[in-house]
Amino acid sequence: MNKIIEEDIRKIIESHLINWEKFQNKTVLVSGANGMLPSYMVYALLFLNRLKSYNIHVIALVRNKEKGEKAFKDFSNKDGLDFIIQDVSDKINYDGHIDFIIHAASQAAPSYYGKDPVGTLKANVTGTLNLLELARKNRVESFLFYSSSAVYGEFEDETMCISENKYGIIDPLNVRVCYAESKRMGENMCVSYAYQYGVPTKIVRIFHTLGPNVNLNDGRVFSDFIRNIIQGQNIVMKSDGTTRRTFCYVVDAVIAYFKILLDGKIAEAYNVGGDKNNNISMKELAELLCNAYSEKGIRIIYDFDENDLTYVKMKTPQKQEIPSIDKICSLGWEITYNVEESFRRAIAVKFENGR
Repeated sequence: MNKIIEEDIRKIIESHLINWEKFQNKTVLVSGANGMLPSYMVYALLFLNRLKSYNIHVIALVRNKEKGEKAFKDFSNKDGLDFIIQDVSDKINYDGHIDFIIHAASQAAPSYYGKDPVGTLKANVTGTLNLLELARKNRVESFLFYSSSAVYGEFEDETMCISENKYGIIDPLNVRVCYAESKRMGENMCVSYAYQYGVPTKIVRIFHTLGPNVNLNDGRVFSDFIRNIIQGQNIVMKSDGTTRRTFCYVVDAVIAYFKILLDGKIAEAYNVGGDKNNNISMKELAELLCNAYSEKGIRIIYDFDENDLTYVKMKTPQKQEIPSIDKICSLGWEITYNVEESFRRAIAVKFENGR
């Protein structure tokens, strides 16, 4: 395993915020297990088996066997890992008992929203239904649903701090909101199963999160920046770069997810993302990365015309996403990585892997 990733996992399992003994001799099913964030949850549980002999049985539900085996090439059945190879939207047949379910399977990359909206919403709706039924059948101890900041929609006041009980507008006739609308439906399904059947569901609303396993082709700006650095390419800005984002490193995020799974309130949602100290404009981020890797001679190029009438759409100086994280912090969680360190760790792993 890569040195940085192993350091990350060790920091996660050394967290005193999590009562890891609750997983001892338990079975945990993780859908979409080879994704950037759920893979770290799987790594942590399997490391506990190696270091503390916790006898945790991890079931990784993945669509692609080859990708799943590649993601967990450092582990085997001896470490407590088994696979279910299928789409989460298909009926799930599993005869053994399951104690915890983490539903992370989703087409979260924006590149999918226009080309495969049906596939995008199926994982969030049909897939959620399948796993909730499995949770109901097994009387699980806890069910964690990976939701998204997308459920908040658009606000007229684009500078507000977004708390868990404030919602903006989503246009259901816009095909690209297939992700946001289906995540909203997935959340309500979790609440409904908790209300009607007593399934202990918890929801994490994920804001921009970064880690070594980030997909460089998912269409997000910060992924493009990392790819530019890795490939030694100039960073091409298609806007003025004043849009702001907060970032959270995978280690901090995954600790929060485990805390919500074990100690979060049933049928409630928790924001997990960066704070105001990890808020940065895309222009500032591009400059930070160019300066951090100055030896590569990468420059920032602005590729738009200020005189073009469409420029008003590109210039969004007030646009930013700052989550209120008071609710998750009330459980003892805190942020330990800043933006520069987060990107340096992710990029270092990509350099080592040659991609």
